[in-house]
Amino acid sequence: QVQLVESGGDWVQAGGSLTLSCAASGNIFAIVVMGWYRQAPGERRDMVATFTRTGTTKYATNVEDRFSISGDTAKNTVFLHMNTLKPEDTAVYYCYADIVSRDSTERYWGQGTQVTVSS
Repeated sequence: QVQLVESGGDWVQAGGSLTLSCAASGNIFAIVVMGWYRQAPGERRDMVATFTRTGTTKYATNVEDRFSISGDTAKNTVFLHMNTLKPEDTAVYYCYADIVSRDSTERYWGQGTQVTVSS
């Protein structure tokens, strides 16, 4: 079994910053990629940023100049540094990881952490 535990969600005023953390644990042989999606009420879940085990990053266009993703591969942890937050960034943020175990590669999701940005 694999678990993803997120932390760092909070309420913040527009223009502020937050850092989200996500740690993977359990039956992990290797992690191919970790990243973040977000989902606002009534909206679909959209990709925010991804981080591969080789350090390659990818961002949604509406956050690429404000957010930064980083990872600690030794600790199976990924961080999302969010700056200049806007009310439209309000959403539940979900961490995910594509993990190789002994028999397969599967995608796992965290439980989600709420980010609320007030104007």
